[in-house]
Amino acid sequence: MNYLSAENIAKSFGDKWLFRNVTFGLSRGDKVALIGANGTGKTTFLNILAGLMPPEEGEVSLRKDIRLAYLDQSPTFDEALPVMEVIFASSNPLAQVVKRYERALLQGNDQELTAILGEMDTLRAWDFEAQAKEILGRLGIQDVDALFGTLSGGQRKRVALAKVLLEDPDLLILDEPTNHLDLDTVEWLENYLKSQNTTLLVVTHDRYFLDKVCNTVLELEGGSAYPYKGNYAYYLEKKAEREEAEAAEIDKARNLMRKELDWIRRQPKARGTKAKYRVDAFEDLKDKASQKKYDNQMELNVRATRLGSKIVELQSVGKRFGERELIHNFLYTFRKGDRIGVVGQNGMGKSTLLNMITGELRPDNGQVVRGDTVQFGYYKQSELEYRPEQRVIDLVKEVAEVVRLGTGQTVTVSQFLQTFLFPPAKQHDYVAKLSGGEKRRLQLLLMLMQEPNFLILDEPTNDLDISSLNVLEEFLANFPGCLMIVSHDRYFLDRLVDHLFVFEGEGRIRDFPGNYTDYREWQQAREAEQKQASSKAASTPREVPAPSSSEAAPKRKLSYKEQRELESLEKEIATLEQRKTQLLGQLNGGGTHEELTAWATEIEQLTATLEDKEMRWLELSEFA
Repeated sequence: MNYLSAENIAKSFGDKWLFRNVTFGLSRGDKVALIGANGTGKTTFLNILAGLMPPEEGEVSLRKDIRLAYLDQSPTFDEALPVMEVIFASSNPLAQVVKRYERALLQGNDQELTAILGEMDTLRAWDFEAQAKEILGRLGIQDVDALFGTLSGGQRKRVALAKVLLEDPDLLILDEPTNHLDLDTVEWLENYLKSQNTTLLVVTHDRYFLDKVCNTVLELEGGSAYPYKGNYAYYLEKKAEREEAEAAEIDKARNLMRKELDWIRRQPKARGTKAKYRVDAFEDLKDKASQKKYDNQMELNVRATRLGSKIVELQSVGKRFGERELIHNFLYTFRKGDRIGVVGQNGMGKSTLLNMITGELRPDNGQVVRGDTVQFGYYKQSELEYRPEQRVIDLVKEVAEVVRLGTGQTVTVSQFLQTFLFPPAKQHDYVAKLSGGEKRRLQLLLMLMQEPNFLILDEPTNDLDISSLNVLEEFLANFPGCLMIVSHDRYFLDRLVDHLFVFEGEGRIRDFPGNYTDYREWQQAREAEQKQASSKAASTPREVPAPSSSEAAPKRKLSYKEQRELESLEKEIATLEQRKTQLLGQLNGGGTHEELTAWATEIEQLTATLEDKEMRWLELSEFA
């Protein structure tokens, strides 16, 4: 069943066509990922399909009985409404009938209540509020009475996402839904969308999400749309084949054009009309030959300042805000080549740790000691700062007039901007006119110009297209200094980090050896073991001790055997503690992936053994 059709649609921006003659259709069950470089018009394309913007050419038709829900990048609602009221301010029949029911209940309108009860039963709306709270909670919104106007940008996006999911539409259009979500929430959303029958069109750069959720990839490139029936891996394979074939056609056209040009020049002007068909064909050939090959990728090749042996030491640092402790006595010594991913739920203190490392925030206790040669490059989630009248090149020149590359060469700011896909015309645009992705790219350029040797990247993948992400990954994989990354992009983390700081809550930070996939596999295995142990404990009958009176029964004394056990436990606990301290030191010192995994496993086993022996020591010491 065809839900939506777009026939030969087109849209321009100034004198440039974003896309033209694009024909596209969505059928029931399709889950389509829309991808393309920044500035190709992905958001504009979604707005046209959603009916929020008319195409300049062509038409879009939506099946009459289809309900469509659209999540845009900057959702706006009445800021005076509480979160739950925002959810109910919807055209969703479920939300509307629940709202009418609650209003009739408050007014004591028995006649209205009787009429609504049947609708509530028919729509199965009794659980709607509970379902809304569950989805909001999954998305990290716990306070459903908070006013929408008091929420952060990320929280507003999550409320809007909950709203469109609860509308249970036939067709769901999502623009970058994974931005501002933590890793657990991204995985929940991924599983939710996989299990639903909703037809989906989504713009996202999350490659694991694309592979697991989507069955079609639609790429906007060069003003055209190219569909690929398959997941992201299939798209990469077929795109490479298409580009190779088109590049061969362009080369063939250029060779033929040289021959035709030579023929045109040799012909007497008076005989031009005799071969008019050939002259016309030459013009068509010239258009084909003048096409550019696929060179629209930025290059990252910048110099990094030399890094000394002393980098950064976190000496039992702690931080709390009010009664809430975010970081409890965390210690770590950074070493050359450290590549650390920082993961955990939103609001647990990830950005707080980064700000303490760079010196933007002081710890409440402990100390951060930084080496003299450390030059931080801190890529933040905050918006790029600029003045309204500033143009791109003026903003960059405030940092430097020339840039030193990793090869030792020096280039002008204008040349460097071109490597980041800012051609001369774009360099003189006002910064305010840039797209979200272009501003993020400019922010990255400004940071790298300062030749950092310790990169701290807080959600660097937001708003970057997949092509730019691939180039950034290649640069970071070869970066000689230290690297810390906060990201919800699992592919990005897996490729670049070799151990994690995992924020577990209540101030605890686990230093885990391995990438994100390693951690999730370890976490799932641990959860399975705990579940198995709980089931075993529940199935084993427990002995209930007989009640006793302290006056009637004298205090029991240890037997000779128990006394010896108590003395032995004290020595064993001391030995285990010493071994655990030794292993923690080895982990901080670094090692191969196999060594780090083995040490972490042994630490887990030692911790469990210590807990058992300490419990036994406490039992015996009561009677000593």
